[in-house]
Amino acid sequence: MAGLQQAIDGRPDLVVLDLGLPDLDGGELLRMLRAVSRVPVIVATARDDDPSMVSALDAGADDYIVKPYSALQLDARIRAVLRRATETEAEAPVEVGELVIRQRARTVALGGVAVDLTPREFDLLVYLAARAGEVVSKRELLIEVWRQPYGGSDKTVDVHLSWLRRKLGESAQEPRYVHTVRGVGVKLLAPDR
Repeated sequence: MAGLQQAIDGRPDLVVLDLGLPDLDGGELLRMLRAVSRVPVIVATARDDDPSMVSALDAGADDYIVKPYSALQLDARIRAVLRRATETEAEAPVEVGELVIRQRARTVALGGVAVDLTPREFDLLVYLAARAGEVVSKRELLIEVWRQPYGGSDKTVDVHLSWLRRKLGESAQEPRYVHTVRGVGVKLLAPDR
């Protein structure tokens, strides 16, 4: 049970789960994990029978590997599962209120109307949308969106936020989606209608 709590609290990128746990059946733990998390799971076990494999995959495992296996094989399976998870996340549109962002197509629509953004404005909006409701500092935006861990100016962020707001039909004085939290940063929120 401590492993389940750690998987929930620690928010790992991936879980490698052995079905032969000492105090709980691994299949039951997998079902419990799936009830609260979408974290990718690779079952790594000595159980090589079809019913065990089918049961684990039906319970939500993303892959199944039978012992003994090499570190190279496990590493390759981890890369494959993470690649599929990333592709699936990128394909699903991100929606915040009437704002719909399609990352792979690099398109944005607001209320069904296309919004024309520059590449940097798009990247800024995607970053804020992935953290909708959270306050993001301008320093974090410079590091993550502009890739400027040192130097850079908050003014750069301010200018791009201003352009983004204008294209979303709002202003800093009358925000709908992009809200400034004075002295802390900005956050993207769905309007209250």
